[in-house]
Amino acid sequence: MTSPLGDPDRLLAELARMLKGVSGEETAVFVREVAAARRVFVAGAGRSGLVMRAFAMRLMHLGKDVHVVGDVTAPPLGRGDLLVIGSGSGKTESMVGVAGRAAAAGARVALITSAILGPLAALAHLRVRMPPILPPELLSAPQAGTHADPALFQPMRTLFEQALLLWLDGVVVALMAPLGATPEAMEARHQNVE
Repeated sequence: MTSPLGDPDRLLAELARMLKGVSGEETAVFVREVAAARRVFVAGAGRSGLVMRAFAMRLMHLGKDVHVVGDVTAPPLGRGDLLVIGSGSGKTESMVGVAGRAAAAGARVALITSAILGPLAALAHLRVRMPPILPPELLSAPQAGTHADPALFQPMRTLFEQALLLWLDGVVVALMAPLGATPEAMEARHQNVE
């Protein structure tokens, strides 16, 4: 019987191809920046914002001082802080404003995106690109990598959001050693009033 979810093998193959396309060098720089930051602030809009909140939770479990931009308890950003933005398009207006204000306050800005160019890339001090997964002959097509692209199995920016979550979970694993975090210490920081 065919799954009502479609083709899970194709879904996983798309995810694997996107994750394998992320630069190891960009990933290493990102890990070092997060580890060295005095405080980490995360931001994103829509589903990307939800993924960034999940990353913030794991950073807290690692013992980092972390805040979600826009939360009522978030302090002001400044020198020594790192703002991490997840934005598939690289041009979400609200995130452009957040990045500009953070940079003006002296914070460093890290962007995780699928866009090569755009206003967020211009403001970011470091960028991690999750490249389109299409074969080279399709990359020049007008709809390539968008929700209207028939070559993509999933609609809209679903693939970026899924890959962002998995990649950030990999970053958390990579941060454990430099931050001296153990699974036991992380578990001990998990909230106890759920």
